[in-house]
Parts: sequence; C-alpha cells; structure tokens
Amino acid sequence: MTTAERGKLQYHYGTGKRKAAIAQVRIYVGGGQVVVNGKPLEQVLPWMGWQKTVLEPLEVTGTRGRVRVEAKLHGGGVAAWAGALRHGVARALVVYDESLRPVLRKHGLLTRDARVKERKKVGLHRARRAHQYTKR
Repeated sequence: MTTAERGKLQYHYGTGKRKAAIAQVRIYVGGGQVVVNGKPLEQVLPWMGWQKTVLEPLEVTGTRGRVRVEAKLHGGGVAAWAGALRHGVARALVVYDESLRPVLRKHGLLTRDARVKERKKVGLHRARRAHQYTKR
C-alpha cells in the first residue's frame, strides 16, 4: 500500500505507553496483519509471549481478522514495546467502536501500567541496594 492510498483511508488512532516506550497506533478496517515500524509484528517482536501480549486486545474483542494495525514505536526496550503496543491497540479499538470499552476494561487493557524504573538514591548502590554491612 502506497503512502497516497494510506492517506485516503479512514483510520482510528490510539497512543499507548509503557515505561519509556511510546506506541502510536492506527487501526484500519479490513485486512488483519499487524505492522510495526514498517515491518511485520513477528520480525519486530520475535518472542511469542510478546506477540500474544500485543494481540490480546484483538483476541478479547474478537476483532483479530477484521482490522489492520499499523504502529510506530520509539523509546524503551522490547518488552516495553509489547506493553505500549497493547495499550495503544486497546485505546484505538475504543475509538473504533465505543461498545468494546467494557470488555477491554474488564480485562484491564485500558489501564496504563504506571510502573517505571525507580531512580538511584544518593549513598546507595542502586535504588534500594545499600552497601554491604561488615561487623569487623
């Protein structure tokens, strides 16, 4: 599909975030493939667990073969990409069809996972790891 053709099609947009990763997701009606940064999902996220995470909103709502997902991902690591994509796909599905909101909400797919890496504290090795205590 060329850029000009893609510009004419109507899409539904959703932004997903997880840790430092941000996913800008567009859902087009029809198709069925998932494209991330111009590559197929299997190439970007090779581990099956990550793929299941990304496809979870589509499986739960039964829209797996009915919509095509195109996403731009940046920031974070690969595991965070999967979480950000899942969040973005869920939000875009709500824009596509508002009646899917209760199902997605029930499975916790619309909630942003707020867990991030804790900062290192002064006087410690890591965020909470203190220096080893020596008695003698």
